[in-house]
Amino acid sequence: MADQDAKPDPQPSTLQFSIDDSVANGVYVNFANIIHNPAEFVLDFGRVVPGRSDVRVLSRVLTTPVHAKQLLNALAQNVALYEKTFGAIRTDFEASRPGGTESFRPN
Repeated sequence: MADQDAKPDPQPSTLQFSIDDSVANGVYVNFANIIHNPAEFVLDFGRVVPGRSDVRVLSRVLTTPVHAKQLLNALAQNVALYEKTFGAIRTDFEASRPGGTESFRPN
């Protein structure tokens, strides 16, 4: 006899998202700073200009630890797909470029 309480697997939902014109063009960043507390992660994205010591923060994203981990996993998957298609992403520019600036500094 089949289990009468068994429920069929729910169908995966699809998200429909929209983007405002002011956001659609995006913004170029070459710097990220991440801070956190027990309840949230704060991701600041900005631009470093060579020869200057200041960073202009252009966007701040606040999210939960769960969503931060989901973002980490999504980025890892997308980098792996990118590298499978286009080859390894070089990260050794500092050693080969005197006077360059460091980007995406981990905390």
